[in-house]
Amino acid sequence: MRTDKHLSASLEDYLEAIYHIVEAKQAARAKDIVERLGVHNSSVTQALRSLSEKGLVNYAPYDLVTLTEEGQVVAANVVDRHQALRSFLIEVLGLDPETAEADACRLEHDVSQQVVERLRLFMAYRREHPARVASWDPQRGDFAHASEV
Repeated sequence: MRTDKHLSASLEDYLEAIYHIVEAKQAARAKDIVERLGVHNSSVTQALRSLSEKGLVNYAPYDLVTLTEEGQVVAANVVDRHQALRSFLIEVLGLDPETAEADACRLEHDVSQQVVERLRLFMAYRREHPARVASWDPQRGDFAHASEV
């Protein structure tokens, strides 16, 4: 992945949407992206042109949209950050899935890769040693070790 391409949070959202649509349907149409993100056709067209100029999507008007090899790597990274954050928010902080999803969407754009890696390591440690790490206990409304519950 080249590091000279700064992507806005909005363009990352488009890449993430395309990634999921392509995963489900092998290719995306502008209409699919409109429906998934709840945006206007003109916004999708503008975003696709920008992503195409950056070499991240294969796009031509009225044609299918696919990720380039580089676009696949960038999109997978965004999806990976999102999933790691969502899991942390649900499993450790005890947030409901809807809140965790919305907050992961906001956080994924600003969190560093180092933070994501540390979260992954923490989650792995937590799964291996559940009694050693405090988790959110909804009955107590506080964090507690497994032995305290």
